[in-house]
Amino acid sequence: MDATRPILADGHLQQSIVLVGLMGAGKSTVGRRLALALETEFIDSDDEIEKAAGMPISEIFAHFGEAHFRDGERRVLSRLLQGKPLVLATGGGAFVAPENREIIAAGGVSIWLRANLETLWSRVSGRPGRPLLQAENPKAVLSGLLERRRDAYAQADYIVDSYANNSHDVVVQDILTLINAQSEAANGN
Repeated sequence: MDATRPILADGHLQQSIVLVGLMGAGKSTVGRRLALALETEFIDSDDEIEKAAGMPISEIFAHFGEAHFRDGERRVLSRLLQGKPLVLATGGGAFVAPENREIIAAGGVSIWLRANLETLWSRVSGRPGRPLLQAENPKAVLSGLLERRRDAYAQADYIVDSYANNSHDVVVQDILTLINAQSEAANGN
């Protein structure tokens, strides 16, 4: 991130906003609403990976493994962040890889949607399409992922908290407040 460069200028996005965090943090829902508020494009990197592979992520994992998925994820992130500024929701593991953090830093600003385990679990339990949670004790898996990935997520440019009892609109407003403040500071106001 270039802190001297505003995220917004004259009401237009100047840098891509990349939402990172664990599954269930609200990256896709918040991202769609944020893009609408900013009148810009929203893309979910997982959707783009599925389009490129011609199959759902669960099948990519099943047929080719996580390493193959992560390689495709890196290529998709690189492609998406070379274009015009947009709001991008990443998969839960994307920001863990140092090379992805470099791609994201070069292409925009990262915002960790931080949520506690209970909030995440309430949002993902019983929902299909989460290959990493296909286990005997999925909540324990989710807890382990949160613990292992926390330090990587903490390297995001900004952190915005997402709680079970606050709406996604509150999170969007928190992000808008943050980027407006950053933009004013970068413009010397």
